[in-house]
Amino acid sequence: MARGKATVIKNAGSHFLLSELPEWKPFEAVLKGKVRQKKSGATNPVAVGDRVIYECSGEVSEKNPALIEEVLPRDNYLIRRSTNLSRTSHIIAANIDQALIVTTLYFPEIKLPFLDRILLTCEVYGIRGIIVLNKVDLYRSEVPDQVERFVDIYSSAGYTVLQTSTISGEGIEELKELCRGKVSLLSGESGVGKSSLVNSIDPSIGAKTGLISQAHLQGKHTTSLYEMYRLDTDAFIIDTPGLRGFGLVDLEKEEIYKYFPEMLRCSKDCRFTPCTHTHEPDCAVKQAVDEGIISAERYNSYLGMLEEDKKFR
Repeated sequence: MARGKATVIKNAGSHFLLSELPEWKPFEAVLKGKVRQKKSGATNPVAVGDRVIYECSGEVSEKNPALIEEVLPRDNYLIRRSTNLSRTSHIIAANIDQALIVTTLYFPEIKLPFLDRILLTCEVYGIRGIIVLNKVDLYRSEVPDQVERFVDIYSSAGYTVLQTSTISGEGIEELKELCRGKVSLLSGESGVGKSSLVNSIDPSIGAKTGLISQAHLQGKHTTSLYEMYRLDTDAFIIDTPGLRGFGLVDLEKEEIYKYFPEMLRCSKDCRFTPCTHTHEPDCAVKQAVDEGIISAERYNSYLGMLEEDKKFR
């Protein structure tokens, strides 16, 4: 019985593909019973990006897959609550260098609280979050002030905002450079163009793309599996199904503000410690909101997270 160490590069539910990175030689695998039965708050005991110990007898094939017998400790991971009303969680990806959060202003229309939840979760788990504002060719000439406002909100909070278009090619070279030599997660709502961006970065990938449903302006789930691709820039990228919700996990209400970088910077000047930044007098965070130093949009996302937290207690 041969044993080895590999990385999970595809999760198809009960079946997986592994590769001994940085080599790219995918092979089939399934979970050994003891891994499947381990207690976990997550719906998936193994995620794309996980490093695992596998064993196999003979040549690995679809009919003779390797057995995943152990998941090695993770450097980090990105996790979300499975549904808005569920106590279970789902690990999106593990052992990543950065998360590229793709969004659009329209088609589909942006939901800032959704974006802020992903960014906050990246902060919690020590993952660099980069915002990719896609499809700028559609609205820069029509609503340039909205593009400028969006970039200002998140740049002043401390985030990199990269503007891209797979039609005009804007930002694609910069995106390639951001990915070079790294394992990147590509995430976001359905229909924002994640798979098209993957194809633009490396046309040989051939990831599926889809059209927006004009009836509902909602994205179809063109990517139904979690899968890692090897790019031609010494990089690996994990494409994910479009997300329609992103509930917070493992976070106390009193901690939430610490993961808004701009709020954390201002909070040291609050009169009271601790401060919820909601009703206390002489709150430096509320003052910064009034003065436009902290955007009202980000502050409202914070208040929404405080309210959401109550649902699960």
